[in-house]
Amino acid sequence: MTFGIEFVPSDPVLKIAHYAKLAEQQGFDNVWITDHYNNRDVYSTLTVLAMNTNSIKLGTGVTNPYTRNAAVTASSIGSVNEISGGRAILGLGPGDKATFDAMGISWDKPLTTTKESIQAIRGFLAGEKVTQDGDMVKFGGAKMAFKTGDVPIYMGAQGPKMLELAGEVSDGVLINASHPKDFEVAVKQIAAGAKKAGRDPKEVDVAAYACFSIDKDAAKAKSAAQIVVAFIVAGSPDMVLERHGIDPAAKADIGGAIAKGDFGALMGGMVTDDMMDAFSICGTPDDCKARINELLDIGVTQIVAGSPIGPNKEKAIKLIGKEIIG
Repeated sequence: MTFGIEFVPSDPVLKIAHYAKLAEQQGFDNVWITDHYNNRDVYSTLTVLAMNTNSIKLGTGVTNPYTRNAAVTASSIGSVNEISGGRAILGLGPGDKATFDAMGISWDKPLTTTKESIQAIRGFLAGEKVTQDGDMVKFGGAKMAFKTGDVPIYMGAQGPKMLELAGEVSDGVLINASHPKDFEVAVKQIAAGAKKAGRDPKEVDVAAYACFSIDKDAAKAKSAAQIVVAFIVAGSPDMVLERHGIDPAAKADIGGAIAKGDFGALMGGMVTDDMMDAFSICGTPDDCKARINELLDIGVTQIVAGSPIGPNKEKAIKLIGKEIIG
């Protein structure tokens, strides 16, 4: 089992560098930085992290194949790999339609676009001249002018077809989930993809990219995670909610409260204990350890402590280091 941590660069980059250094000291293996147009740029952030850390691996968690050409992505992650002494990981996923609608970018054929982008990026990272005539990604003999070094490619995946593709083509898969029921399904789909490609499913690092909140006071930990869980519920397919015995009608109510900015209603009972159990790893160190052990048993190989991490980030990072990573 390895441990990762996610930071959203809505905070100033030097603050994130401080947290990343602390995470490295506490024994975390990976730090993942999200990529959204409205926050600080992911590659600038990873570069500053590379200069402020020594051993922790540095990943995009995740970038997408729509906002940047695959050659530009290869150049960016290759640069981070060089600056960090070979510690870069490329996390790539299709992103979500709402973001691209806001940016005026059409979100076409996410499965094909992701698959063809990974194929091209692998070519660039291998120093090849890339000629590709895909449905969505085309190159006419482009090549990197520097040696990027080997960069593992992880896929952000949720749906069955994406998970299967991750099993076929990726070194690891980042799954936004926290509960064994979701991983029972996901691990099977990843294994099916791996077998299809003639690979051993064990070659694929299965990461629970979880809403995580830890504190010695379970109520405080829960309270810190409620808003994040509300957003997860609002964005979950009905099938996923039903898997956890949650009425899909609750999604509309929670979505409405989020749209109005009525966070009081969300904190005041709309986000139920069942939702917290289904969509977060949260509570005391013992509570978190119990859930992590369940995930380990099902085939998860990396736990990523995602937002909010805890009511106090610094304390939470130290608590995970001391009580869980050990």
